[in-house]
Amino acid sequence: MGEDQKVGFTKTQVGKIILNLAEITLNILGKEDYIMSILDEAKKQLEVAYEYADIDPESWERLQHPQKTLSVTIPMRHDDGTLKMYKAYRCQYDNTLGPFKGGIRYHPHVDRGHCEALALWMTFKCACLKIPFGGAKGGICVDATKLSHRELERLSKAYIASMIDFIGPDIDIPAPDLYTDERIMGWMYSEYKRITGGHPKDIITGKPVALGGIEGRSSATGYGGYYCLENILQNNMTQLNVPSNREDIRIAIQGFGKVGYWFAEKCFRNGLKVVAISNEFGGVYNENGLNVTACRKQLDEKQKWGEGDSITNEELLGLDVDILVPAAVENVLTKETADKVKAKMVLELANGPTTNEGDAILNNNGVIVIPDILANAGGVVVSYFEWLQNRTAMTRSLDQVDEDLKKMMNYAANRVMNLHVKHEISPRTAAYVLALKRINDANVCLGSKGYFQRG
Repeated sequence: MGEDQKVGFTKTQVGKIILNLAEITLNILGKEDYIMSILDEAKKQLEVAYEYADIDPESWERLQHPQKTLSVTIPMRHDDGTLKMYKAYRCQYDNTLGPFKGGIRYHPHVDRGHCEALALWMTFKCACLKIPFGGAKGGICVDATKLSHRELERLSKAYIASMIDFIGPDIDIPAPDLYTDERIMGWMYSEYKRITGGHPKDIITGKPVALGGIEGRSSATGYGGYYCLENILQNNMTQLNVPSNREDIRIAIQGFGKVGYWFAEKCFRNGLKVVAISNEFGGVYNENGLNVTACRKQLDEKQKWGEGDSITNEELLGLDVDILVPAAVENVLTKETADKVKAKMVLELANGPTTNEGDAILNNNGVIVIPDILANAGGVVVSYFEWLQNRTAMTRSLDQVDEDLKKMMNYAANRVMNLHVKHEISPRTAAYVLALKRINDANVCLGSKGYFQRG
């Protein structure tokens, strides 16, 4: 399937899928606990890794605080003439390794803590993959599914205008995230270009190809997750407790949006059995495997899932499968749900889908968790390729992008799993140790207490 082919569902449907899955999480945790826990969860993950990494205390202290978090209020006039104020944010967490880099999400539960947590994860995702970027994240507190096309354009351009003094190709490079896409990135690029003049294509990644975007960006996160999984299966099969015959490996995917779909499509085309998928309408399970292409075509609000038994999102988490893939929102595998997981492996394609309590339960139950900062890094990898393409004016073909994505995911997966085996620590801890060491090495080179004492 070509990169420019349609996934088969509308932007509105994707947005509703995301919002519905978020509401499922909120019903379990409560809105306040959900929002406030994200940053705490992110920092606790660092604390575990700190015990295994030889990190300069000053470097560690720097990582406890974001460098800058911007909070703005955007006035936007709706099509009916009414004026509404929208809260918007941009957290620039750390730029030790390079310019800030991170997506912009539109979601009703976006707030300061949410963006800071996601920016922290982005910092370590880039470090883990050895990408010369720091971490950032931004967003607007809005239900984008309720905005018209023109309202969405006005709001997107207003966001860039409000952040104009704080972003730039060598400062902070935004990208798409939840319910933002290449169309919105194109509007944002257009507004930045209008205000600053020139043709600064390297200011934003995830743009339409016609505006300097790169082939393969839409599928990058899902494909990157697949390459990560394939590497781990090929090199660590004996310790994973999954069937040795790849055709017998059963996969369940929660979230069939732009990440989950492309991952499922890649698995399906390469002989891995996807037995369950879910979205806002619930899910479908077929022990003999689903036809992912057919499921894509059925993804319409007026149609029901075919090919199997209807299941809920919660039931999907507890299916007797080999690999569980949370590919939607944060805080899905909690102390309430993690103990129900029967899968041998969890591949985190969503950001922060597992709480620390959930992670401990999974580890105690012998479930291998491949962390988000590794598994879902494909998007930022290809964003890096786009940034390079824009700066050098040398385009990459879809085949080149795919080949280079696979190489970088393989490199990172090998490093993480080697640390996991060598030190007998979880893959999550191993990924954070790897990232911490890279950030620490750079900080020490920039100067530390010991550095200055050497005189």
